[in-house]
Amino acid sequence: MKYALEVHRQQSFTRAAAALRVAQPSLSQQIAKLEQELGLTLFYRQRRSVAATPEGRHFLEKAEHIVSLQEDLVREMQERSQGMGGQLSIGTPAITGEHVLPPLLRAFQRRYPEVQVRFVEESPTALVELTAKGMTDLSILPLPVEDPRLTTEPLLTEPILLALPPEQTSWMGILENCLNEDGNIRKPVPLTDCSRMPFILLKSGYGFRRTVLELCAKAGFQPHIAFETSSIEMAQSLVAHGLGVTLIPHMVRRPSEPRPLYCDLADRPTRTLAFIFRKKRYLSLSARAFVDVCREAGPNALGGTFEWHKESAPK
Repeated sequence: MKYALEVHRQQSFTRAAAALRVAQPSLSQQIAKLEQELGLTLFYRQRRSVAATPEGRHFLEKAEHIVSLQEDLVREMQERSQGMGGQLSIGTPAITGEHVLPPLLRAFQRRYPEVQVRFVEESPTALVELTAKGMTDLSILPLPVEDPRLTTEPLLTEPILLALPPEQTSWMGILENCLNEDGNIRKPVPLTDCSRMPFILLKSGYGFRRTVLELCAKAGFQPHIAFETSSIEMAQSLVAHGLGVTLIPHMVRRPSEPRPLYCDLADRPTRTLAFIFRKKRYLSLSARAFVDVCREAGPNALGGTFEWHKESAPK
């Protein structure tokens, strides 16, 4: 079952054999033997790729659950006899990991130096699937996460800010009454005041793009999208050079020039980051310890700007 799952994951016998560290002929023989035992074909063999048959997809779905249960049972029994395991895999989008993980990991490794941490850096959409399949012990993702295979535990809530060009442009006139003489924002800005401004958004597939579009819809308008990018750093650089406005989570503000002018929004919108776990799966002692350390050390490690949630790690 493990061999079949890896072939499906890699969509290639060659890559699966390399990942499993077995000879390709041996892997092919094992899959053929399994198919003979089951009396059906699991994979369509093509010259450059491998695809699961309808029967194969059904088998793989069940096999994935069985293998996860077996791995969970082995891990739980080992931890019962030997204590905390030596590995922990954490999934996070790159930009979130850059701002959240380093200070939290420093606190964790001071307390548990024997645990080796592995990062899985992917898009939020990919991490939902990887976490649901048990490829990470836990992930840190923005809510909402709506996959029924997963459960969530909120970690922190942070403000969402409006990022404006630091120099006045012709389309920013409506905000003049919000600025001090030195050009700084003196009061929160209604998002509706930005309805005619060019927006810079993340590309489709990024969760924060959905958040921005929902906030604009709530304010009664659909933003005019001037530019799309896969990097929130690029979005802020475009804003800093006067090419539009955007919304950003508080933690990703640029500390150095060129930087936008940041201001609060009148409705005080927020986003929440949460720990994401697979339902009904054994949560390792190292994962529970990491969650507990984050809740304990987070307010000091990341500062008091965020609202920290106090839920304990799931059992």
